[in-house]
Amino acid sequence: MSLTKFKNRKRPLSNLMTSDFFDMEDFFDNHLWNRGLVNDDFWNGRSAEPALNIKETDRHFEIELAAPGFAKKDFEVSIENRYLIIKAEKEDTDEVKEEEYTRKEFAYNSFMRTLLLPENVLEDEIKAKYNDGILRFKLTKKEEVKKMKPRKVEIA
Repeated sequence: MSLTKFKNRKRPLSNLMTSDFFDMEDFFDNHLWNRGLVNDDFWNGRSAEPALNIKETDRHFEIELAAPGFAKKDFEVSIENRYLIIKAEKEDTDEVKEEEYTRKEFAYNSFMRTLLLPENVLEDEIKAKYNDGILRFKLTKKEEVKKMKPRKVEIA
């Protein structure tokens, strides 16, 4: 399965605020800061954001986040005040000692995504699964209250 970026970075601010999932990083990075060195990953100390897909069905939302190279233990997922917070952090070191020198290489990678959940999501039933570099979430929707048909009330 291939992933494509969900968010359209050129959408108007009003569409961003009224969508089902409000992405805080998208708002601050693209609407409150100028383009240039401020948004460059090297200068601001942030790693690149992983691609994110959100699909809606009648009964649930499905979220796919591309995060290859991480292990399940590298993720921390939490829900706070209707925000789904996805963090990952990975550090690798490789050390080789030989006769006259020591070589030590290291790599560090991290990211964080924050999504405002729609009001119709059951937070207690959110499930996550990581497989083949893709972190998948299934968010069950609340059943909507059925509207009663209009009827006449007789006065006694």
